[in-house]
Amino acid sequence: MLWINDTLAIADWELTESFTRAQGPGGQNVNKVSTAVELRFEAERSPNLTTAQKARLKRIAGRKWTLDGAIVIRAEETRSQLRNRELARERLAGMIREALVAPKRRVATKPTLGSQRRRLKAKAIRGEVKSLRGTIGEDE
Repeated sequence: MLWINDTLAIADWELTESFTRAQGPGGQNVNKVSTAVELRFEAERSPNLTTAQKARLKRIAGRKWTLDGAIVIRAEETRSQLRNRELARERLAGMIREALVAPKRRVATKPTLGSQRRRLKAKAIRGEVKSLRGTIGEDE
C-alpha cells in the first residue's frame, strides 16, 4: 500500500516492481547485485483516480506513460536496492499528488484606463520617432 495523502492510497495490485542491474560505475558489485528498481503503476486501470486526474497524470508523466496506460519509473541512483525502491515510490507519489491538484481557472480581466492611456501615449511617441526617420527630400 502506497499512501499518497491522508485520503488516497494506491493498492499493491496496481504496483509492480522489478529489479535489474544498475548502469554506470560501481566496481565488481554492479555486475552481480540487482539494485536498480523499475516501478510500474497501472494508472489507467486505477479505481482511485478520476478521469481528469488521470489526464493530468498522463501530461505530468510524459515519456514515462506507456501505450497501455501504465507509468514506469526507474530508480538506480544509489547502491542500495531498498533506497532505490523508496526513491521510485516517492517519485510516483509526488507525480500523483501533483495530478490531484486541479489548476485554477484564469479569470480574464480588463486593462485599467491608466494602462490603456499609457500604452497609447507610448505608441504615439514611438510612431513620431519612426516618422522622423524618413528619407530627406530634395528641397531640404
